[in-house]
Amino acid sequence: MIALNQLKSVGTELARPECVLCTSDEVLHVADWRGGVTLIAPDGRQRTILAKGKFKPRPNGIAILPDGGWLLAHLGESDGGVYRLAPDGTLSPELIEVDGAPLPPTNYVHIDGQRRVWVTVSTRRHPRNLGYRPDCDDGFIVLADSAGARIVAAGFGYANECLIHPVTGRLYVNETFARRLTRLDVDGDGNLSNRTTMAEFGPGTFPDGLTFDSVGGIWITSIVSNRVIRVDAAGRQEILLEDVDPDDLAGVERAYLAGEMGRSHLDRTFGRRLRNISSAAFGRADLKTVHLGCLLGEDIATFQSPIAGLQPFHWNWTASSREFSA
Repeated sequence: MIALNQLKSVGTELARPECVLCTSDEVLHVADWRGGVTLIAPDGRQRTILAKGKFKPRPNGIAILPDGGWLLAHLGESDGGVYRLAPDGTLSPELIEVDGAPLPPTNYVHIDGQRRVWVTVSTRRHPRNLGYRPDCDDGFIVLADSAGARIVAAGFGYANECLIHPVTGRLYVNETFARRLTRLDVDGDGNLSNRTTMAEFGPGTFPDGLTFDSVGGIWITSIVSNRVIRVDAAGRQEILLEDVDPDDLAGVERAYLAGEMGRSHLDRTFGRRLRNISSAAFGRADLKTVHLGCLLGEDIATFQSPIAGLQPFHWNWTASSREFSA
């Protein structure tokens, strides 16, 4: 287990840094709830790029664009969609409807090595907290590629982060309130098949973010319990980090099992140091520094891993931060 006193921090005065991504220039790209992205250089300098104009998206997940800028998954109260943010703050809609209907509040966006865009919608229920239930199964996955945008899979228990594995090409998705990690095969046309449960998580674990290490492991972050869990290729789980009061966690678990879990269970901190961690990314030159995004903190907690991460597709997509990091 990683001790809390081993944690360090990066960044200051961040605004709901739910999603963090790392690139080879060692710049962090962090979602900014005020309507954009904050960049953090290796020397600690920060630059925040917010969308110009009156409309400010609420970025939950973000994706780095190969030629500069970002895609933002807009998690509005009642509206969603994916927006393109340019380095100068220009905002434009990228994907706001699918199959003829507006996208509901949108959780995550991911760009794979073929430049296909994968998007998750956690639930169609409104408000979203009605989806914080064990029986929630209306989440879905959207694929946007040269053939257009369409729903390619549905029936997920609060679909959260989804990533294509850079080596195997399979799609992994966390189902937060079904408490499982799901894997799907992907063919050349983006069709999904062979849906497989890779891991089922027990009491107190609500899988949110995920990332891959270089030896076949999948690292999972759990909201509420502030857990980092490594799942190996055989599905075995190891809790690497945890920061939560057991009595508080037991109260959330009771609410979850009773179908009464709500925003009050996510909008408060349960740990001594961590502030509701939601994503993980390996960074620095050796890919051995783990960075933890969170829902409620103003910085990014970090720790050293004995295992290197796997280079993500965006590792060398540094156009967005090239001028900043020079």
